[in-house]
Order: sequence, then C-alpha cells, then structure tokens
Amino acid sequence: MKVVAVGGGTGLSTLLRGLKNYPFDITAVVTITDEGGSSGILREELNVPPPGDIRNNLVALANSESILSTLFNYRFQDGSLKGHSVGNIILAALTKITGSFAEAIAKASDILAIKGRVLPVSLQMARLLAVFEDGTHVVGETNIVEYSKKTKNRIVELKLHEPVRINPEVQKVLEESDAVIFGPGSLYTSVVANLVIEGFQECIKKSHAVKIYISNIMTQPGETFGYTLKNHVKEIERYAGVSVDYIIHSFPPSNEEVLKKYIEKGAEPVKVDIHDNRVITGHYSSIIFEGEYRIRHDSILISEILFNLLNSVKNQKAERKPSDLEVKL
Repeated sequence: MKVVAVGGGTGLSTLLRGLKNYPFDITAVVTITDEGGSSGILREELNVPPPGDIRNNLVALANSESILSTLFNYRFQDGSLKGHSVGNIILAALTKITGSFAEAIAKASDILAIKGRVLPVSLQMARLLAVFEDGTHVVGETNIVEYSKKTKNRIVELKLHEPVRINPEVQKVLEESDAVIFGPGSLYTSVVANLVIEGFQECIKKSHAVKIYISNIMTQPGETFGYTLKNHVKEIERYAGVSVDYIIHSFPPSNEEVLKKYIEKGAEPVKVDIHDNRVITGHYSSIIFEGEYRIRHDSILISEILFNLLNSVKNQKAERKPSDLEVKL
C-alpha cells in the first residue's frame, strides 16, 4: 500500500521508525515553517528552508544502526556551532551546492539509504500566521507558540503569511495514495501547517485514500489548551476539507510522577469525547528520556495498530469488488 504520513517533527519521526518495518511504500510529507533553534538560524542566515524536521524524518527512515544516522543526528554542545546538528548543516550545504532544497533532500536520502521518501510540502519558503481569539495576528511559528503560552488565547485561524504552492511531487503522491495519515504531532505547527499550503486541501478532496488521524496523547501548552479529542479532529477536518475515516488515540502511561510534571506545565491527557466506530483507543505510548522524561507514542505499538487497520481496510475493499461487478452486470 502507498502510505503518506503528514506532519512535522518528533511525532512524525516516531511513527516512521515503526512504519518502515512493514511492507508499505512510505512517503513522509513534512512542514517547512519551522523557525526555532538550529533550523531557524540556518533559515535566517543562509536563506534556506528549515532543515530540522526534514532531517528528523530522514533519520527515522534510515537504518537505525547506521553510523551515518548517528552522524546526521549529532548536535554540537559548545562552540560557535552549539545547538546545530550535523544533518541540518549538511542539508543546508547541499541546498547551496545543488541550488535546490528538493535535490538536497534526495541526495541526503541516498546517503542514508532510507526506506521510502521524505518530501517538503512546498519548495518555497513559508511562514505561519495565526489569528487568536482576542483578535491578535501573530507571524512566525515560534512567536505563535510563545504568544499562546503567555496569553492562553486559542488559535481561531491558521494560515500562511504569504501563499505558497504545494510541491508537485507531494500533489502526485497524495493523488496516488492508498492511505493518508495525519500526525501525530503538534496540531497546528506540525500538522495543520501542511494543510494550509495552497493546493493541499484540493488534493485531499480528490484522493480516494483512507484518511487516518493519530491524535496527540496530551494537550500542548501554546497550541491546544484544554482541547479534547473532538476539538483536535474538528480542526484537522476543517483544514483538510474532508472527514477522517479513522481516529487513533493512545492513553498516556500510568505514571503519576511524569503526569504530574505535565500537568504543572499546563498539559493534560486529551479527553476522549468521540464515541463512534471511527475511534480506536488503547495504550500505544511509552515514557522516554530526552533531557527529562516525556510521554511519546511507541513507534512499535502505533505502527502495528496501523498495519492491522490498513490490512483490514485493504481486505474489505477486495471483498467488495466482486459484488460491485455483479451490480454493474
């Protein structure tokens, strides 16, 4: 099956680490609006698209035991390169050498011998613009998150500061896909940031692929204060312009100490308030250490659920074909 996964940073790369172990034709469609950290600096100083999310997902689809994967993810801890990862610098350099961000990604994909493809949602530079419930307009991903954290205002509309067109390769894979997966990841800055690209919604509306949304486990300060599952799904469907066929939601691990730290920062488990046959719930998460203990989707468990779901969908379609032919006859 041709599977397209749409998202941004950590959430999407976690999913891809599991999916690459299954017999899927995988394409990751990645946002290009990141403005924080190393990506933001390289974007500003070198006038190249932000490489960080692309790098994360290239490495996720590579052989996890490869020294090149370790190299791409290595981040300098001091000196003038502090905060920069080697992969970000390589992607920026390849963009300058080839004159094309798409070509840079293709060459990095060859270097890492990835399983599948990673495509930027657009080949143009883009910035997000958020309209908040107090009427304030804020430009830039980092500024949007910081303003929401500070004021606890909700985003009522997300769009681009200036329109940019969908990558023609992304348009092609969306039209030919058997399944499109939205998330997991930050609702607005990782997932919806792709859907607001000019032409994306039109492609999704034309696609006959099964649409799946993998919900966030926890609400996110700066984006989804107090959001329930229904709030998340409503926003995905609003910006995608279609209803999702399946919703996968994971409950957080039962670790009171870690949950307490999340709650102290303004996050809480996403409340399940949709109860129809689209919803698949279970414990598909784990706790990992990234400077501190964090709740993440478990790449093995979430990809297994997806594999079983997509196999079931495939079998259902196969079973319907004979009856469809009989009707025509």
